[in-house]
Amino acid sequence: MGNDADRYRSFLDGDDDGLVEIINEYNEGLSLYINSIVKNICVAEEIMQETFVKLAVKKPHFNGKCKFKSWLYTIARNCAFDYLRYTSKFSDFSVDELFHLTDEADIENQYIANEERIELLGYMKTLKSEYFQVLYLMYFEGFDTADIAKIMHKSKRQVGNLLYRAKNSLKSQLEKAGFVYEGL
Repeated sequence: MGNDADRYRSFLDGDDDGLVEIINEYNEGLSLYINSIVKNICVAEEIMQETFVKLAVKKPHFNGKCKFKSWLYTIARNCAFDYLRYTSKFSDFSVDELFHLTDEADIENQYIANEERIELLGYMKTLKSEYFQVLYLMYFEGFDTADIAKIMHKSKRQVGNLLYRAKNSLKSQLEKAGFVYEGL
C-alpha cells in the first residue's frame, strides 16, 4: 500500500488533509481520463468532483488488493458510466452527439508541458474510445496492464490485445500524418 493509501486511511481516521492531498494529486489526470469517456471537459470535471465527494461522504473501503490509483480511477470510471446511463435515458440522441469539446486544450496545455505529447494526445483522440482509454492509462498515467484491466473491467489478455490494436491504429494514423513518436 502506497503513500496515497496511507493518506486515505488518515482521512478515514479524521485527518481532512489526507483527502486534500489526494485531490491535489489526482484531479487533473482524473479529469482528462473521465473526459475520454464523456467527451465533455466540463462534465468530466463535475464527475471528477463527484468521485472525490464519494470518497469524502461514503468513505468506501480500500482493501489494498490493487494500487490506490487504480482503485480511484475505477471509481471515477464507474461514475462516468453512471452519468452516461442516466443522461441517455432522457435523450433521443446518442451520447456522442450530445457532447462537444470545449476548453479542453487549455487544461491539457497546463497538464502536459511537452509539445510532442500534446500532439500525440490529439492523434489519440481520433481513435476509438477504448483505444484512447487504454493508451492514456498506459502512457500518460503510467498504469500497468493489471491495473488497466481492473479499471476497464477486462482481463489482462483483453487489455494486452486492446493495447496492441490501439498502438497499431495510432501508428498508422501517425505515419499518414508524417509524425514520428519514439515512445510507441
